[in-house]
Amino acid sequence: MNYLNQLNWRYATKRMNGQQVPQDKLDRILEAIRLSASSFGLQPFEVFVIKNMETRKKLKPAAFNQPQFDEASEILIFAYYDNLSSTHVNEYIDNIASTRGVSIDSLEAFRKTMQTTVDTKGKEALHIWTSRQAYIALGTGLVAAALEEVDATPMEGFSPEKVDGILGLAEKNLKSVVMLALGYRDEANDTLAKAKKVRKPKEKFYHFI
Repeated sequence: MNYLNQLNWRYATKRMNGQQVPQDKLDRILEAIRLSASSFGLQPFEVFVIKNMETRKKLKPAAFNQPQFDEASEILIFAYYDNLSSTHVNEYIDNIASTRGVSIDSLEAFRKTMQTTVDTKGKEALHIWTSRQAYIALGTGLVAAALEEVDATPMEGFSPEKVDGILGLAEKNLKSVVMLALGYRDEANDTLAKAKKVRKPKEKFYHFI
């Protein structure tokens, strides 16, 4: 499969047909998101996979009644940690030591570097940094979905406060930042389904120095 062909095929699908994404495809997309690049590998965010239609009915008004909440197979919600603490850093260090079979002591310099990064950022800067990590994973999810020939729509048009309230994210130390709808395009009702992809020409996009 030519991945450039798949990236030309994909677009931000506005209308979906309700068809369910096969579980194996969904699993691979989710695993790609889990394996995505992240600063330090820390992954300061979590992903909620919303399949339940009652929950989606509650969320829909908080997202300006976008039709994907009725028509998508799944809605993924990326949520970053509101307070990133030494606990998260230490848990990650423990995970590295366990996964790679190395001692905690051998990771002390790395732990200090991460902790310093966390400690020296103000809360607003920390939120920007952690939310960017979620966006990196979102991009990986979009590419993975395209390779699986699953349509995907990144969604920023929603009220994070309302979504957080519906899902009880504050109690989990999380804040929603972006969504990803997965499903299959409704070519009869989506005016963009057969439209040509529009991007900047290469000569106005690349700068070789």
